[in-house]
Amino acid sequence: MEYKILKEDGLAKSAEVKTVHGTVQTPLFMNVATAGAIKGAVSAEDLEQIGTQVMLCNTYHLHVRPGDEVVRDMGGLRGFTTWQGPTLTDSGGFQVFSLAGLRRIKEEGVTFQSHVDGRKIFMGPEESMRIQSNLASTFAMAFDECPPSKAERPYIEQSVDRTTRWLARCKAEMERLNALPETLNPEQQLFGINQGGVLDDVRIAHADTISEMDLPGYAVGGLAVGETHEEMYHILDVTVPHLPRNKPTYLMGVGTPANILEAVDRGVDFFDCVYPSRNGRHGHVYTWDGRMNLLNACYERDPKPIDEECGCPACRRFSRAYIRHLLKSGEMLGMRLCVLHNLWFYNMMLHNIRLAIHEGRYREYKKERLERLEEGEKERKQQQSLRRR
Repeated sequence: MEYKILKEDGLAKSAEVKTVHGTVQTPLFMNVATAGAIKGAVSAEDLEQIGTQVMLCNTYHLHVRPGDEVVRDMGGLRGFTTWQGPTLTDSGGFQVFSLAGLRRIKEEGVTFQSHVDGRKIFMGPEESMRIQSNLASTFAMAFDECPPSKAERPYIEQSVDRTTRWLARCKAEMERLNALPETLNPEQQLFGINQGGVLDDVRIAHADTISEMDLPGYAVGGLAVGETHEEMYHILDVTVPHLPRNKPTYLMGVGTPANILEAVDRGVDFFDCVYPSRNGRHGHVYTWDGRMNLLNACYERDPKPIDEECGCPACRRFSRAYIRHLLKSGEMLGMRLCVLHNLWFYNMMLHNIRLAIHEGRYREYKKERLERLEEGEKERKQQQSLRRR
């Protein structure tokens, strides 16, 4: 992998990442295909048409079904999903947080109770690396524990120390796997993950420690899990400067358009979040004038597209009234069109962010976008208040 910064504007940076599966431009948003597909009937062909650069898949879920060996036998994620661009697989570490009631943590790894059929699944650093090697993703995430952001200091410190030990095991196992002749992608790149809750000193010390391991990339994990936006931005302020600037920085699971604008300004390259697809499936669509709920009665006879500035497949052809009708009728097409719109919006937002950085006007762009979002949300709330009266 080759990472080259093309332009800097303050701490914001735009870079080119050359991988075995193609070249991408950062900052970028990774579209979340948890089980190998975007929920909402969105295919790999659709992703190509809406400007996707990287597809993200979930190690734990693909291990549970159909099984990572099945994916391997089908040619890895590229052969299985037909998406030919770069992919990133998370490690299963987030499920240590999200499936807290179904798992037990030990030094060796984590024992899960499958959320599908209840069977026991053991996953440690070596198992996570082997699963991700079978998936043959471009970028593989280290196996870590994502502690609650507001957990007590002794727990967070113990968790972070274990995550560091697990990272060393991940690195050793990935080097072993990449050297095997039968490995599908011997150029798989390992990203380490910074943890530490909202404790500045723990975050900084952990960033310094994992930076010494000289990995291809680094992520900031354990945010957007209960802390305020202000706390998130503060952690980025103190942590990102302690990660290598000449390597990609990934903010995991974040977030809203405002979150992304703020994080880019702090030097982040990669983003992912389920918001665009999850909200789209419920009729909530993004515009720069705020988020719209197409299920609201005010759109019943609205002939306009979701966003008159948008060039997505939904906005090029269909009205708000028609999409609302589809949603209300339970037609899958309604969800699909909303998801396509939201993913297009996010991908175009990152395209315009890159353009603003290259033109040396990112701060101005960020200020303009945030002000417009704020005004749009304020106007929408006023309209809702009037309707209730």
